[in-house]
Amino acid sequence: MAANLYLTDFEREKLERARVGIAGAGGLGSNVAMHLVRAGVRKFTIADFDVVNASNLNRQFFFRDQVGMKKVEALKENLLRIEPCLEIELADIKLDDANTAEFFSACDIVVEAFDNVQSKAMLARTILGGGKTLVVASGLGGWGRSNEIKVGQLGPNIITVGDGSSAVGEDGANPESPRVGIVSAMQANAVVAKLLGLEP
Repeated sequence: MAANLYLTDFEREKLERARVGIAGAGGLGSNVAMHLVRAGVRKFTIADFDVVNASNLNRQFFFRDQVGMKKVEALKENLLRIEPCLEIELADIKLDDANTAEFFSACDIVVEAFDNVQSKAMLARTILGGGKTLVVASGLGGWGRSNEIKVGQLGPNIITVGDGSSAVGEDGANPESPRVGIVSAMQANAVVAKLLGLEP
């Protein structure tokens, strides 16, 4: 039985046929994936090279007994608990200019879920060259100011989510679950809207 019983036949077909790439399985990526599974997406391509740490549990879609596991494996385990009928391609790799385009080549849309500006720029270079849509995050640190988090568009193929200013680690803007969760949910919502031909 499908996890989302509220979909129309058209919506279900569109979401189940689409393949979503997620670059990074941390605070944004793990939660984006969770939201997308609950929304009805069934095919994923996910890359991350890190392991689950206790410090991740304040905001990432992992559990205490998964500390020490590879993030991609722990995330797969958790997503399959929501919906067993998923097609998940995983890679325990660090994405770079040499491997990113090929890794996400079968994806209809790619979500940027990186921690640093250099990786974000690399993903934009490699993904946008192939004409895919990229959903990026910028500005999600700290507490409060929920109304400052917006969805925007940079050209036809880049959807942005965040407040554009509160970089994690600057001025006490730590990565906290509420704002990370808001941004990841908005990224997932933009992905679903794009796949259904709606405004992000």
